[in-house]
Amino acid sequence: MSYIDKNLMVGESVLYQGHLHWAVFLKPVVWLAVGGVFFGNGHDAAPFGMVCVYIAIFTAIVAFIKYRTSEFGITTRRVIVKVGFIQRQSLELFLNRIEGIQVDQSILGRLLGFGSITVSGTGGTRDPFKQIAAPLEFRKKAQEQIALVYDTK
Repeated sequence: MSYIDKNLMVGESVLYQGHLHWAVFLKPVVWLAVGGVFFGNGHDAAPFGMVCVYIAIFTAIVAFIKYRTSEFGITTRRVIVKVGFIQRQSLELFLNRIEGIQVDQSILGRLLGFGSITVSGTGGTRDPFKQIAAPLEFRKKAQEQIALVYDTK
């Protein structure tokens, strides 16, 4: 059972769930490629190539844990975000307390479909979350639900 499902209130349901983009695995791939280049250059560079492979393995494990343990959800009442396993960062903000959701995308992010979202809440809370797949879709779904909350008042 996911963090979002475990923390639903009575009468609350999940409308949209986002996830991290596969781009979180780009760093390990780059380290692996660099290691391969050094292995291909002969015996003198092989130790440095081995270090690069170890770094690739370590960063891949970290990226995999981050990918599997990150959750981004919009419910009928809240935006719920949880990132991390051992060191956890979570945000649970009622829809009527959200002032805005900012989306930042680099050129690579626009091409591959990922970016960062920053949820701004009343009271000055600003929580950024990086490398989210389809961040514009997440913002759109949140804004649609926020509009419904204000239309029912």
